[in-house]
Amino acid sequence: MQEQTTAELRPQVGAGLADPPNFPAPAVVTQSVRTQSQTPLRHRLLAAARQSLPAGACMLGEEADYGRMLLFSPVFLGAGSAFWFLAASDLPLVPSLLCLLVSAAAVFLTGPSRPALRASLMALALFAGGMLSAQFESWRASTVILDSSVTTTVTGRVERREGDGRGRWRYILAVTGTEAPELKRPPRRITAIVRGADAPFEIGDIITGKARLTPPAGPALPALNDFSFGAYFDGIGANGFFYGAPEKLDLEAGPQAASSTSDALFEWLYRLRSSIGDRIRSILPGDTGAFAAALVTDERRAISKTTTEALRQSGLAHIVAISGLNMALSAGIFFVGFRMLLCLFPGVAQAYPTKKIAAAGALMAVTAYYLISGFGVSAERAFIMMTIMLIAVFFDRPSISLRNVVLSALIIIAISPSEVLGPSFQMSFAATLALVSGYQLWKDRRVRENAFLKLPIIRPVVVVAGFFGGVFLTSLIGGFSTALFSIEHFHRLTAYGLPANLATMPIISFIVMPAGLLAMLLMPFGLDAPLWTVVGFGLDLVIAVAKTVSGWGGDIGIGRLPAWYFAVAVAGFLLLTLLRTRLRHVGTSIIAVSTLTVLLLPAPRPPDLVISEDGGLVAVVAAEAIASNRENPPDFIFDQWQRALVLPTHVPPKMLDGPAIPPEGEDRRVRLSRDQQNEASAAMRAAAAGGEANRFSCVKKAWCTSRLGNGHIVTVIDNAAYLGPACDTADIVVTSVRLRFNSCRSGGTLFTGETLRRTGSVELRFADAGLQVATAFEALSRPWMRHRAYDWRKDSFTESGPAAVSDNGE
Repeated sequence: MQEQTTAELRPQVGAGLADPPNFPAPAVVTQSVRTQSQTPLRHRLLAAARQSLPAGACMLGEEADYGRMLLFSPVFLGAGSAFWFLAASDLPLVPSLLCLLVSAAAVFLTGPSRPALRASLMALALFAGGMLSAQFESWRASTVILDSSVTTTVTGRVERREGDGRGRWRYILAVTGTEAPELKRPPRRITAIVRGADAPFEIGDIITGKARLTPPAGPALPALNDFSFGAYFDGIGANGFFYGAPEKLDLEAGPQAASSTSDALFEWLYRLRSSIGDRIRSILPGDTGAFAAALVTDERRAISKTTTEALRQSGLAHIVAISGLNMALSAGIFFVGFRMLLCLFPGVAQAYPTKKIAAAGALMAVTAYYLISGFGVSAERAFIMMTIMLIAVFFDRPSISLRNVVLSALIIIAISPSEVLGPSFQMSFAATLALVSGYQLWKDRRVRENAFLKLPIIRPVVVVAGFFGGVFLTSLIGGFSTALFSIEHFHRLTAYGLPANLATMPIISFIVMPAGLLAMLLMPFGLDAPLWTVVGFGLDLVIAVAKTVSGWGGDIGIGRLPAWYFAVAVAGFLLLTLLRTRLRHVGTSIIAVSTLTVLLLPAPRPPDLVISEDGGLVAVVAAEAIASNRENPPDFIFDQWQRALVLPTHVPPKMLDGPAIPPEGEDRRVRLSRDQQNEASAAMRAAAAGGEANRFSCVKKAWCTSRLGNGHIVTVIDNAAYLGPACDTADIVVTSVRLRFNSCRSGGTLFTGETLRRTGSVELRFADAGLQVATAFEALSRPWMRHRAYDWRKDSFTESGPAAVSDNGE
């Protein structure tokens, strides 16, 4: 007979007695209880932890049984790619390849009896594979980036074009030649803005004109987004604009054919895309037409800055981007409409699988949508997701699942691993992961039948409430899931995105997208104009909601957070969304603890002075404002400074009377006479002593100087002729001129256009130990940085910096 425990015997003893006897408690039990009460707290916590280990192992086993470990495959693949891109230098190929081969072989040799070891080896193989894919993409790109700004005559072939609605056109040109001067290391592809052209050039035209070209911008501040990284993998070697309208080389010749079949196919698609955008904007004027064209072709430049800012501040900018919302609505509307149309014919509905036929039609519609969308990352991710979901219908498999999300992530990382570091990839997959995980939890919930909700009178109310409840939860989950990435990349949060989305989602779902889909189907027949009018009505409502909500404020500046926080919080987010059991709450705890730590720890000290990478913009950072040396600083750089430093108030410089010496228009390298140097030095000292602290005082096109709160003096010179007086009067001197030396003879710190070209943007902090300098680049060994080390005089790359200034200032 099986031995029974004390807990099993106790009810049997008392079952036959009216009053169970009072047996004396054994002494050993009393002693045990006394000992437990006297046990130290740390021992009890250790005992509880040991007891929880089997439960944790059981939950890990359950996760493995449900295949959740496979869901982490894109995490390790993407981590390997990110590690390679963020490394200080290129990692050797052979060790990565050996690591992949050995770990992959070990995975096959390891039996299923050792799942933990096998999972670890698989993670290592994926990590090495991510590194190799990143290295391969870098070799495949091999983009030649312009080394420094130059004005030259450019001749190139138009590959793409996009208008901005204000008479300007942005062209992507394949450069065929440069002259006056001829570049020794010309980029193969550039973007250029054209103003004042009578008519846009066609794709394939060969144009020429004098243009100002600049390299893609680096980080506006250390640790911010490096735009040259994205440009390198997009194949863009320079940005610029034409002085006046360029000319077409052969006015009689038509567009030149592409060099390959694939290029010809892509250019045909871009022509189709441009014609669709032009057609929509010809029917709908202003921002309405630009908004509608952006929903179809992803051409967003024609939307005015006011409307774009309103959409961003209200949390509705995701509508403009072709993403999961647009793809899902277009596929869903086509799928449901086509299936209902087939069901109108009973013979067809009974003889053929209408669901699969409708899925095939929706797949063709989504493919066409993607081909005219411009191939953006968000569109690519949404297209792959929708393709997998529709193909799953063919095989009677679940359409919405985390496996589909993982598969699309693996495809994108394998094709374009550089996208792992971009906000588009991160935010789109974060929202998708959170929504699909939330859908799975909602689907697996326990449902209680309620007869009241099935009453015919109540049913419509339930349907409407369910729709708005779904929109509410979708907006809430999507907003929370992308908040972390919005803070990391854009340093801000939108407070009123939820009410804005609740107000606009019915408009987008029931007016804009259905009418837009029908308009696209009827466009080849010229019958689309009335439907675009309906789309315009809906988008006017969306714009009105965006402007109303943005007027409430709610654009919260967060600034830069510690570097460790993003990595830790992302790890917690992945655990929360990819796991199934209660282990997912480990991710919740990680997010909560890391966020609480950031809130409780003192904020990092902001810089005292920031310098742009070209030396043309310098700003003093004070407690409540940022004071620059420009009355109207360039938006592209200054907006990033204000968001990262959370200083919306700009203090412009105080302009002083006095002519520039030498007169305007003379050679910037001319030297001042002794009297002119003394005069300039006296003017700088007077401006620094008599001006407001932490504010620049400037002589236009000559110099600016500021006395900081700690007594140090900073001088920015636009003309190299003022270098001597600036070095004699200031502790820190900044100039955009590319000088051949990098220090003042007086001992002051000098930043020139040449040194800043190598270091990128600079942050300065004054400490007791001395001046602390943080630069955007410490080394120039990565492919997207090497152009900064190119010396056009020697036609070679060099790591040596410019020499120190000699005693005579030469």
